[in-house]
Order: sequence, then C-alpha cells, then structure tokens
Amino acid sequence: MAECHAQTATTLSPVEVLAPERRAARPSQPRTGTESSRRTTRRVAAPVASNVGSGSTPAPSTTQAPATSASEKTVSGADVNARPLSRPAEALEVVPGLIVTQHSGDGKANQYFLRGFNLDHGTDLAISLDGMPVNMRTHAHGQGYADLNFLIPELIGSVDIRKGPYFADEGDFSSVGALHISLLDSVAKTMASITAGSFGYRRGFGVTSARLGEGTLLVAAEAQGYNGPWDNPDELRKLNGVMRYSQGTATDGFSLTAMAYANRWNSTDQIPARAIASGEIGRFGALDPSDGGNSDRFSLSGNWAQSDAHGISKANFYVIKSSLNLWNNFTYFLSNPADGDQFHQHDDRVLSGINASHTFNTTIAGFRSETEVGVQTRYDDIRLDLNNSVRRAFVSPIRSDAVKEGSVGVFMQNTIFWSDWLRTSAGWRGDYYDTSVQSYFTPANSGHANAFISSPKLGLVLGPFAKTELFLNAGEGFHSNDARGVTISESPVDGSAVQRSPFLVKTKGAEIGLRSKLVPALTSSVAFFMLDSASEILFVGDAGDTEASRPSRRVGIEWTNDYRPLPWLSLEGDLAITRARFRGDNADQAAAYQELAGFPAAQPGNAPGNLIPGAPNLIATAGIRLGEATGWFGALRYRYFGPRPLTEDGAFVSPATGLLNGQLGYRFANGWRIQLDGFNLLDSQSDQITYAYGLLLKSDSLFALCFPASGAPTAPSAVCQTGVMDRVLHPVEPLALRITVAGQF
Repeated sequence: MAECHAQTATTLSPVEVLAPERRAARPSQPRTGTESSRRTTRRVAAPVASNVGSGSTPAPSTTQAPATSASEKTVSGADVNARPLSRPAEALEVVPGLIVTQHSGDGKANQYFLRGFNLDHGTDLAISLDGMPVNMRTHAHGQGYADLNFLIPELIGSVDIRKGPYFADEGDFSSVGALHISLLDSVAKTMASITAGSFGYRRGFGVTSARLGEGTLLVAAEAQGYNGPWDNPDELRKLNGVMRYSQGTATDGFSLTAMAYANRWNSTDQIPARAIASGEIGRFGALDPSDGGNSDRFSLSGNWAQSDAHGISKANFYVIKSSLNLWNNFTYFLSNPADGDQFHQHDDRVLSGINASHTFNTTIAGFRSETEVGVQTRYDDIRLDLNNSVRRAFVSPIRSDAVKEGSVGVFMQNTIFWSDWLRTSAGWRGDYYDTSVQSYFTPANSGHANAFISSPKLGLVLGPFAKTELFLNAGEGFHSNDARGVTISESPVDGSAVQRSPFLVKTKGAEIGLRSKLVPALTSSVAFFMLDSASEILFVGDAGDTEASRPSRRVGIEWTNDYRPLPWLSLEGDLAITRARFRGDNADQAAAYQELAGFPAAQPGNAPGNLIPGAPNLIATAGIRLGEATGWFGALRYRYFGPRPLTEDGAFVSPATGLLNGQLGYRFANGWRIQLDGFNLLDSQSDQITYAYGLLLKSDSLFALCFPASGAPTAPSAVCQTGVMDRVLHPVEPLALRITVAGQF
C-alpha cells in the first residue's frame, strides 16, 4: 500500500551554474572547436528563487538531445520550484499525467499513478537521482519502493521525463516511465529560509557554494518537523544533508556527491468508511495509533564525462546504505481479535553500481549517425524481516531472509539523421539477473535463481513541418519481481504450497504522437499509447508470499500544453485519459486474485470482472504563474484525480479528488523573499487515496459471530477470513497555509 510527506516550495534567483545534465549528454551533432568553446555553462533557476512565478525558462544546454517521443520532456529546476509543494515527491508532478499521493505517515514512500497504472510505491516507474536508482528491488514493503523523502527540491537542476519502454538505456521498472533528476552544482549566493505553517509544520533550509581548487563545493541542509491534522500527530522529525564537489561541465567534467538523511514518524493509515460514518473515529482519526516508522539513507556517488568531436564517454558509480522500519495495521482485527493485526517490516541494505557508456558520432552511407553503447550494473545485499507486532512490540516472526541480488544490463541504441525532416532510432538491451535467497525460518523458501530478458526498441521522427513533428515508437521492457517470490515454495504463514513468481516480467508498448510549436509561445503535444503487461505473479511484502495477477492492457491519450506569451506569465494544462483492463477470461485465476484482495468472489453473483483496481481513468491539471524577477509573484494550480474502480467488478469506486493549491509572495531587489503557500484552498473533503478490501473492526456484528466469547463461530469460516468489505480511505488534508522567509547573503 502507499503514502505522503510535507515540503514547501522555496526558490531563489537565477544564477550562473555549471549544470549537471548528465542525462542530456548525447550530442545532437558532431562538435568542433576548442575545449573552452564546448563548455556548456547555462543559466538555471538555482536554489534561489527570483524565477519563481516569473514564467521564464532557462536557456537550454548546448548538448540537449532532440526528443525521440512525443511524451519526452525536460523540466528545469526553476519550473519545478515555481509551484507550491506540500511534500518533496510532489516535485515529480511536473510530469504530465502523474499523481503523487500518500496513504500513511509522512516519512513513507509516496504512491504514484501514471498512464492508467496504480504504481504503488514505484513499480514500473523508474526514478533516479544523479544516476543513483531510487527504486528498491526485493524491498520489505513492495517491489520498486521509491522513497524520495531525502530529496531537497531547491537543489533540483532538471527533471528528464520519459514514458514507455522505447529507450534502450532504460532498464528495470521503466515500462511506464523513467524520471531522471539532476542536481545543481553551485549557487550564486548563500541562501537560508525558514518556513512555518498549519498543523505544526516547520522547516529550516540553507545552501551555499564556494570555489575549492579547480572546482566548486556545494553544501546544503534541511531540518523539518510536522504533525499534520491527524488526531494522532505524525510527530515527523527529518534531517537531510548534501555535500557536492564538481569540476567542469556535464560533458567534460566530474562530480562527487555525499548525502545523508534520517526520518521518524507516526502513521495514520487508511481507515474504513463505516468507522467514520458510525462516529467510531473522526475523519482524521486512527484505529491503531501505534503505526509509524523510521528510515535513514546514506550515499556516495560520482559522475564523469569526457567529449570531443567524435563522441562522448560517460560513467557513474554509487554506493547506498539504507534502512527502514515500518509498523502497519491495514485489516485491524481480522486475524488477531485480541491485539490487532499490526505487522512490522524491516529492510536493511547496501546497494552499489557502476554504469558506463560511449556515444560514437559517425556517418553511415553518408548519413549522420549517433550510436551509444553501454553497460549498467547493480548489486543489492539485503536483510529483510516480516514480523507480527502489537503497538510496535515484537510478537512472532513471519519470515526473515538474507537476499543477494545482482544484475548486468547491456544496451545499444543508434539514431540516423536521414534528412532534416527524418530520423530513425533502433535499440536493444539485454538484462541478466541473478539472486540467492536464504530464508531463516522456512528453509524450503531458500534458493538460487537467474533469468535473462531481451528488449528491442524502435522509433521514427518526421518533421518538423510547420513547426510540428510526428513521433512513432514501439518497444519491449520489463520489471523484476521480488527475489523471495522467485524462490518461494510454501507459505510462511500456514505452510501451504505457493506458486513461484517469474523473475523478469515482459511489457510491450507503442506510441504515436505529435509535438507542435505552430502557435507562438505555445508548446503542445498529444500522444496515443498502448502498454501490455504479461501474466505475472507478484510477491506481496505485507503478507510474505505471492498472489496471482492477470495479463493487462492500457490504452490512452495524453494532451500537454505549455503557453508562455509574456516573460511574466505562464499557463499550463494537461489531460490524460486511459482505459485499463485485464485481458483474458481465466476465471479460476481471476477468482483467486480477487479472493486474495478480500472480495468473496466464491459467493453467488460475485463473478470477477476485468476492471483493474486502482487504475486511474482521468487525470487533469491546470496552472498559472505570474511575476517578474523582483516584485509580486503568484501561482495557482488545480489537480483533478478522477474516480477509479476499486474492485474488478466495479462494485466499489473511489470518489474523484480535486485540489487547488496557490502561492503569493514578494521578492525584494536585495534577494530577500517572503512567500505564502496555500494547500487545498477549497478545503476539499475527498480522499487522498482509496482502496476496497475486507477487514474487521470490533464494532462489526461479524466480529461477534466470528469470535464469540465461547463456542464455535456461527458465521462461515470463509466470511470470517475475508472480513467486511468496505471503502478504505486516507483523507485529503484540510486547508493549510505555510509562510516562508528567505534571504541571500
């Protein structure tokens, strides 16, 4: 299940930096000239915020590669920070059609929705920060768990956006999308800010940089606390720090980055609608106030690049140490009528990787060609535990595992420029995975597994004609499954036989789109896409075993618009419509899946349907920004998250959620700024996220039938095992205000 976090939008004024756009390092044409003429210094809205609300755009890097799909996009850090952000991961909502939300405490990874997918905590959405993967494979709380609470939004230099399995240099988890965040290398002036707001929100942030030898040293830190509107306060306490040394540019230079993060919090998890309706708890109440968690993350990473007229070489490395403890109770008294169903998940790991590639600028039959060849490696050494608990106290183990998982991916992608209006791309990648699992309490679940998967890619671009380009893309991708599900043979709960998961699951996608600048100051794109996922079996971290899923297909359209008619005015509007359905009519498999989800499919009239629970059908956003580099500035942004089926037959449907956020401030000529951010300005009382499944409360009449004081239960055992089906929700936080005072020194 999934989550939330609090963060304000604090920005500073445009500064001259050496931008670390490592992802944009593929040259669009052979380059000549001296070394100094190839340096790619550019203007970026650094952690100083006079560009907030100005609508201005940083000048593009001279090495920005041309887009290869209609949905591909790069957003500057200035544009990211020009909108109010209630939590760090909301910086990713610059991705058209992406919803970032939360169902639990503000230290847990967020939940992501894109292209008709409930991506949980990150499955099929690959996120990286300066070349470091954020997604965690074989994670205690879910495959692909992507916790961005360690991100400091003011340090973002750019966000590189890709969607679909069309890119050979994108691997695991990237079938729906891949988001690459690059950090700033320097700022013009030291800056500090203090933010205070509703529900106990407070935050301090500071950043400075200075010349050191031949390069630049940047140091930044933040401290944050937050209680939230919950009856049981979150009591979030977060510390975050970044130190970065860089020399040269993104195409001729290097950087070394050290990061440290620690967080602890309480959680108010999703609650059943019937508990609110009966008055048992309020809308912001908790049924198990002992839920919560703590996490930390430490990393060291480096990036290097060197280029000349013949091409560019790139390499990066990373070492990450992270740990997480989570206490959750989603079904309350369904399994343990006396003390409740709380469980503890523990994840402790060290992961490392080295990636390298080289791009050759050549000619093929007289046509200009760019060919990139690369290798990507990763190794995770993981310790995982799943335990029963009561008020965070250990009760009994469910399973405990040591997992070692390594992978190597190789790729090649070639682009040929046949003319000024035609270019083609073709790519291929191969990925090999190997894992060993040592299961301490259930030795039968130990084992060794490996797998290989091949993924071809194709693309074609026609244009520009009348400032308009046509894009066609197709490709295959994949995501890995939890290694514990790959070697499992029996349930750690009751010892019953369990079907194993495939290690690597194939996806197939296609997209046709247009991007146009025909209207002055307007960039508009439309993309029609389809994505198929193969039949798969997923490991469920909350239960310690696997559950079945069916083949699926998403078909949709995305329409994105960015209009900047004046230096002080910017308008944006995005619309994403998707049809998501299971494919096939395997009734036995569908029934098994739905029963595991808590719906009593075996009862008459409860035949499974083909709707995909949680799949978003409609997402829309609209925004306006106003303001110059100094003086008044403001912004409004509306986000609509349409209703979603919560069960396969559509018996339960989530309500739609519309949120309006705003910003108003004044920037002084001396670099100081005062800013007021408002969240949920219309005070919507909808759901932040919604599920439907079976659970049991002590106030339920079924509870007395299933757990009588003496004698056997009078209710059928199947009903007692699935509980009472209900809409289970995490409410939208009410109207909140935060005020920031920031200065430059």
